[in-house]
Amino acid sequence: MNLLTQRTLKRSISCIGIGLHTGDKVHMTMHPAPEDSGITFVRTDISGRPVIKASLENVVHTRRATTLGVNGITLSTVEHLLSAFTGLGVDNVMVEVDSVEIPIMDGSAAPFVFLIKTAGLKKQNRPKKFYVIEQSIFVSDQDKYLSLEPAQELVIDFSINFDHPLLESQSYQVNLSRKIFEKEISRARTFGFLQEVEYLKKNGLARGGSLDNAIVIDHFRVLNEGGLRYEDEFVRHKILDLIGDVSLMGSPVIGRFKAHKSGHTLNHSLLARLMETPEAWRRMTAADLFQPTEFYQPEAARVTA
Repeated sequence: MNLLTQRTLKRSISCIGIGLHTGDKVHMTMHPAPEDSGITFVRTDISGRPVIKASLENVVHTRRATTLGVNGITLSTVEHLLSAFTGLGVDNVMVEVDSVEIPIMDGSAAPFVFLIKTAGLKKQNRPKKFYVIEQSIFVSDQDKYLSLEPAQELVIDFSINFDHPLLESQSYQVNLSRKIFEKEISRARTFGFLQEVEYLKKNGLARGGSLDNAIVIDHFRVLNEGGLRYEDEFVRHKILDLIGDVSLMGSPVIGRFKAHKSGHTLNHSLLARLMETPEAWRRMTAADLFQPTEFYQPEAARVTA
């Protein structure tokens, strides 16, 4: 299959899960979608079936998760599903969901990867489009920062540092491809501190949160019976989140992200600044990728889905 053409699903596929914050049962169905339509969400639980496009301009909230909204209608916790679409190179999908949030599943992107692969991928005729980075962009917030600079492929270099023995220093770099995403990133779960989870539940949040859909750690250890899937699962999940957030640009990025302790809010601050700086990127089709520019050399590139 040509990785430089757009792709959608071969057939529709459904699942049922739990909303992380509401604790409610969520029904979700993913459908094939036309070329150049992107990723769209349909709230089937609301009269008129309002549509929310996965795009930067529709981001309305970034605390604890990425929330999209149009005309007061919102959908939250979209980042894991979007990360799976990006990791598998899916460009166009219509997602029906009957809740205010995407089901959390096991807290990673792996269940969504399974669903997408079960539905199968279909080649479309239109070429993929890319954002090729030509100037560096940088944002920071106290000791957190995120930068994006020119590169020949999508590279993410992420580090975290928390005041906790399990999280005091983790770093991971990934040169993204479909195989690497599936094997090294997709299974990394979201995580939280026990005292934070207890606080959220007392305040009516994280009602659906459990050891089945998140890594929970106390002052010294992981409470999940099975332990970690990767020794550095925490930083890998942060990369998973970043991939999902970046997908809201609507096209794959060719550039290098370097992050330290970044989260959804800082991720979106950088993407907003990038869009406000048109001289920092060039919009290119798949055919353009074979033409060299000052910052992009095809012979050195590895553009994969």
